[in-house]
Amino acid sequence: MLTLSEVSKSFGSRTLFEGVTVTFNAGCRYGLTGPNGAGKSTLLRIIMGYEEPTTGSVVHPDRVGILRQNIEAFRDFRVVDVVIMGNKRLWDALQERDKLYDVEMTDDVGMRLGELEGIVAEEDGYSAESNAEVLLGGIGLSQDMFEKKMREVPTDMQFRVLLCQALFGEPQALLLDEPTNHLDMDSIGWLESFLRSYKGVLIVVSHDRHFLNAVTTHIADIDYETVIIYPGNYDDMVMAKTAVRSRAEDEAKSKEKKIAKLREFVARFGAGTRASQVQSRIREIDRLQPQQLKESNIQRPYIRFIPCEKQPGKVILKVEHLGKSYGDLEVIKDFSLEIHRGDKIAVIGNNGRGKTTLLSLLAGVAQTTAGKVELGHQVFTSYFPQNHSEIIDKTKVGEQDCFEWLRSQKKGIYDQEVRSALGKMLFSGDDAFKKVATLSGGETARLIIAAMMLTEHNFLILDEPNNHLDLEAVSALAWGLNEYKGTAIFASHDRDLVGTVATKIIAFEADGIHFFDGKLDEYLARRQTQA
Repeated sequence: MLTLSEVSKSFGSRTLFEGVTVTFNAGCRYGLTGPNGAGKSTLLRIIMGYEEPTTGSVVHPDRVGILRQNIEAFRDFRVVDVVIMGNKRLWDALQERDKLYDVEMTDDVGMRLGELEGIVAEEDGYSAESNAEVLLGGIGLSQDMFEKKMREVPTDMQFRVLLCQALFGEPQALLLDEPTNHLDMDSIGWLESFLRSYKGVLIVVSHDRHFLNAVTTHIADIDYETVIIYPGNYDDMVMAKTAVRSRAEDEAKSKEKKIAKLREFVARFGAGTRASQVQSRIREIDRLQPQQLKESNIQRPYIRFIPCEKQPGKVILKVEHLGKSYGDLEVIKDFSLEIHRGDKIAVIGNNGRGKTTLLSLLAGVAQTTAGKVELGHQVFTSYFPQNHSEIIDKTKVGEQDCFEWLRSQKKGIYDQEVRSALGKMLFSGDDAFKKVATLSGGETARLIIAAMMLTEHNFLILDEPNNHLDLEAVSALAWGLNEYKGTAIFASHDRDLVGTVATKIIAFEADGIHFFDGKLDEYLARRQTQA
């Protein structure tokens, strides 16, 4: 059990949440939700003990698994040891035991070694390495990485090791902030299965809607400056929250109508002989006065990509015997493909296999080593890179604000068009004049999407566009891509986005790149039968 008592957090005049008292129970899996800026990561850091609340306190179990992000702190340790560090009592005992074996044996040393061996046994330390290796294999690390130093394995794999560290040692509570960020679909599936069998308290922040729906039994939603617990998964919460808000708004409207009729009576007979009835109506007006509904902090962007008027030919893009190498590393070999008008294609596969390389070649921002990429007749491309700095280099924008930057993306554009696009992407009011250099990852992504909505295109290429976006924005993006009358190809690990939008799949698999004409569910079902 994990309990928050009267927890509040403010930054200056801004209150994220106030007087939060809530208990998270063992055996329940809580998704912590709310839009970017609502305070999800802040609340999680308070629970972790990394940040102090403005008021209140947190009580949690003795053993808590925390997903850390500081990979640099572990760079000189063996991968398997980093996982075992997740059980601090065991790791400390192992370290002290190994040091004592190197000193002169005395009665005191012998007694202490006996105590330490007892701790190792209690913590299942004699199986620690094999248990750690089971986690590492499940999350997608190959066996040859287990004995390497952290600095010797790819960065995304280092983050996976830290996830295994959080899961190791049967913690009584698990606190996971964006655990799917560095995972592919296979390892996300493994993590879902692990968490569904977990018996402790789970609190997880994730922008992956499918993951939240698959894992959670409850949603802890940060809204109205508090935390509200909803039973069920994310979709259940959205339905319940919408219904509650709708009922509250309907009740407020009904009260307003009654009050209007009562006031009409008071105005008509206030100076007459029906004084007692008038006073009764006045008391009724006071009783019915609706409390002002707090504003919900849920905001969904309005994403609509409109293709240019110029109609392209049937073949949007043709790839013939494409190859790309970086020195001796061959990332793409002899790949051919035709993209046809109206296609919505998802590029999926494990990290590091070449998805970003392929999309950058299709977008013309990288040069091929072999083969060629040809755009079709009257095809106009708009590209969203995974690395936002390819579009917005914050080291070079100086004092430029969002309005100025967006206006510079299209010649002859009217200011009202710029303000409209910014408003649709939640840069309303003074937010339109935020300095570009100070934008968060989510804000930067939304600004790039705003530019894409304004510029001419009939072919969209997007590389992990959902990174940094909150759940509401990802849903809006899925809607925008679904409604788009042009052609789109995009890379994503978000199964909700891929499953909703894509009608064809390019899969980077261990034995090469495969094209599948069908939706994600059909592709996964075929893979299952072939396994």
